Amino acid sequence: MSELVNIKELNDRIQQESSFVDLLNIEMGKVIVGQKHLVESLLIGLLSDGHVLLEGVPGLAKTLAIKTLADTIDARFSRIQFTPDLLPADLIGTMVYSPKNEEFIVKKGPIFANFILADEINRSPAKVQSALLEAMQEKQVTIGVNTYTLEKPFLVLATQNPIEQEGTYPLPEAQVDRFMLKVVLDYPKKEEERLIIRQNLGKAFPTPNRILNPADIMRAREIVKEVYMDEKIEKYILDIVFATRYPAEYGLPKFTGMINYGGSPRASISLALASKAYAFIKRRGYVIPEDVRAVCHDVLRHRIGLSYEAEAENITSVDIITEILNTVEVP
Repeated sequence: MSELVNIKELNDRIQQESSFVDLLNIEMGKVIVGQKHLVESLLIGLLSDGHVLLEGVPGLAKTLAIKTLADTIDARFSRIQFTPDLLPADLIGTMVYSPKNEEFIVKKGPIFANFILADEINRSPAKVQSALLEAMQEKQVTIGVNTYTLEKPFLVLATQNPIEQEGTYPLPEAQVDRFMLKVVLDYPKKEEERLIIRQNLGKAFPTPNRILNPADIMRAREIVKEVYMDEKIEKYILDIVFATRYPAEYGLPKFTGMINYGGSPRASISLALASKAYAFIKRRGYVIPEDVRAVCHDVLRHRIGLSYEAEAENITSVDIITEILNTVEVP
């Protein structure tokens, strides 16, 4: 009974603490028409300290959505356009010789900010992409012999065009795995596009108000961790992730030859954290199976390695995740 009372208290507290989510949605909605899933995904990344990778054809407001989110928070924002000739030093900074002082001084790069918009991240070769790895995982940057801790919150929000397009480089698996979510965007509906046209033809393009500061985000992240997750939900998350590794054990033997590798423990952690953040966004103090299912595709789609057999049969990681969700027993 005491646990029930605690959950009720927690639920009431989280309803109160998550009130800013509605404000954030209103401010984002001033600029971004439709794309509800995109806005939710950016909020999940923000609240659970996870980097977000957005994929879609040019012109779907990927960059605008990220910039708008940064504008609602009084924090430092950097936009880095990834190009084939970009160098790691252009990203993290370098040592510059000062003739006046007769010594090398550190010139910090654009990565020293709270929000990093890595635009068209797959336009640059692996050397530049890997320069982001230390920053994304360790939240620090090494220039010369010195290591610098990055400001909190630190969030990389990257966009990429579909790999089939010319002049793109597939991201290394190690880097893709550092992204908590990979969100694939589709075209807006006809009515939404009509509103987009009207908005862009208006006299002044709407701008969001700043409603949060970095301290608010750090506080919200701590509260997200307090969202209650039952052991049954933990087992459900483990079953889903393990089904990507050993599909035959979960009644899916047809996928055995189609998966080269499944989700790592990082996938399990990300799925649990994203589920808690989703519950928080829905202003609930506890996680339900629908929360796990809502974030599952975005957390796992980039963590399943497909074999040639799967590609030959046109089976995607999304197909596999959907089948797993339909097969694994829901608590």
